[in-house]
Amino acid sequence: MGQSRARIRGDGELNARLRNRLHAACALVLVAGFALAAWIYASADDGPDLSGAYQIVVVDGVPQPIAPNESKAYMRDIQRYGGKTAVLFDEISRWWSSLWRGKSLALTVAFLTLVLSAGILLITAWLPDDAAPEQAGE
Repeated sequence: MGQSRARIRGDGELNARLRNRLHAACALVLVAGFALAAWIYASADDGPDLSGAYQIVVVDGVPQPIAPNESKAYMRDIQRYGGKTAVLFDEISRWWSSLWRGKSLALTVAFLTLVLSAGILLITAWLPDDAAPEQAGE
């Protein structure tokens, strides 16, 4: 009636089309991710971040933050209330939160872009090239 016949393709052709699409997606992820990382790096301000400062000292009219891990009083209080584990988790938490600010964010985005595109390439490597050949006599 009004229905058109679908073209029957082999699995090899489907895998080739999927592989091409995944390669295009990988390229798109790389271009978009590195463009975003470059834009973040260019527009990021690595000035002193006063939000996480334990103390702020003004030197020549410029505020200089003192990070909590640079203060003996803060470290002593953390160790007193939570032990060495609390000090370790405080350092890990501050490192993790530093990855998401300023120019470090651009490097984090670039690294995540590489990981994601490598994952897409691994998926394309696991795709079979062609359909399994049918054995004669069956």
